[in-house]
Amino acid sequence: MLYNVVEIQKILPHRYPFLLLDRVTKLEEGVSIEGYKNVSISEPVFQGHFPEHPIYPGVMIIEGMAQAGGVLAFKSSSVDEQEDAKNKVVYFMSIDKAKFRSPVTPGDQLVYRLNVIKQRGAIWQLDAKAYVDDKLVAEAQLKAMIVDK
Repeated sequence: MLYNVVEIQKILPHRYPFLLLDRVTKLEEGVSIEGYKNVSISEPVFQGHFPEHPIYPGVMIIEGMAQAGGVLAFKSSSVDEQEDAKNKVVYFMSIDKAKFRSPVTPGDQLVYRLNVIKQRGAIWQLDAKAYVDDKLVAEAQLKAMIVDK
């Protein structure tokens, strides 16, 4: 384990119910990250999506991948970490080539694996994939930027 949820909260501004990354298990600065989210029936999104047939929304999967990408970008930046945590945030710029391959349901562990496609200055382009039991369930190309709050 590299970062648990308490350490992730020192990096990302997200909080319950919108912190969608429980743990970072691998991180190679400037190259890749792997982390996961445990999908639980107790999550508020399942009250409406769908009460009789709970499916974890694709938009939440994309956001979870983006949050993992934010951790990767932040931990790979050369600026002082304490200063970044207080004064910087990672913003989503675009989502391209998003595909959803299989439904995610309560009890699944959603594993996010992201690789850097390109990084120039504060802008990061990432290849993002999400897996359940090593089966690809979603993928997208994400672009994000580290900015001042």
